[in-house]
Amino acid sequence: MLERIHLAIVQAVEQHGSLTAAAERLCVTQSALSHSVRKLEERLGTALWLRQGRSLRLTPAGQQVLILAQRVLPQLEQMETKLAQIAQGQRGSLRIGMECHPCYQWLLKVVAPYLAAWPDVEVDVKQKFQFGGLTALLDYEIDLLVTPDPVYQPGLVFTPVFDYEQVLVVSRHHPLAQADYARPTDLQHETLITYPVPAERLDIFTQFLLPAGSAPAVHKSIETTDIMLQMVASGRGVAALPRWLVLEYAQRLAVRPVRLGPQGVAKQIHLGVRSDEQGIDYLAAFIALAQENNEMMAATADQ
Repeated sequence: MLERIHLAIVQAVEQHGSLTAAAERLCVTQSALSHSVRKLEERLGTALWLRQGRSLRLTPAGQQVLILAQRVLPQLEQMETKLAQIAQGQRGSLRIGMECHPCYQWLLKVVAPYLAAWPDVEVDVKQKFQFGGLTALLDYEIDLLVTPDPVYQPGLVFTPVFDYEQVLVVSRHHPLAQADYARPTDLQHETLITYPVPAERLDIFTQFLLPAGSAPAVHKSIETTDIMLQMVASGRGVAALPRWLVLEYAQRLAVRPVRLGPQGVAKQIHLGVRSDEQGIDYLAAFIALAQENNEMMAATADQ
């Protein structure tokens, strides 16, 4: 029954004192405004104004409509502004899903400058989501997927943003610490520490051990990178992580990176988005910033 124009009319008449002034404020004719008011009063079964000479005084019903107008109209205007900004890529919410544990450390290096550059964008990171990352992206549960293993399919676009090398991590006192590279058979008597991820999704298995028909003596799972590398530093096992991450921890822990095989294991971090949204400014800006950081991160990894 009540429409936005009705609220606007009541508010404009109260602010400007007459139907004529309200009509000018709302850019409509006085006859059209009077017609709208008359129709509304007929539907409500009560008057909204009482005439007092040349002025109008709100009835109790009119007062209630005015209270509603003063509360609702500013909210509608604010929402319209936000929606317009979203349409222009200036404001929104960026929900990021993580499909690899060490990617979180990389993400922190991108999020900090991004938040400074885009203060009107809310960022939410889902690191331990229980759903598949690909499904979450397709089902609009997240807006951007960080993954080292993209699955290309219609409706999605994956952009490589960072090249890195997956390496074996050993204690500085480990026999492999000075080796040029590790062989799959070198791990047959080792305790391999990984994140709690199925072996078929771990590069150390799929690209190094399984092709050679090899396996570690013990496979242990630890959720946090800090504890994992503390275990490695104390000589309680070996792990597989990105070289750049190992080099950061090597500054304070007694660990060393060792190449996996003579050719190494090359990987990339990809950012996946829905193809119909890749033109959104704040989403595209995140991808561009991630690509800009690639050179800096690569330089760190080569040190």
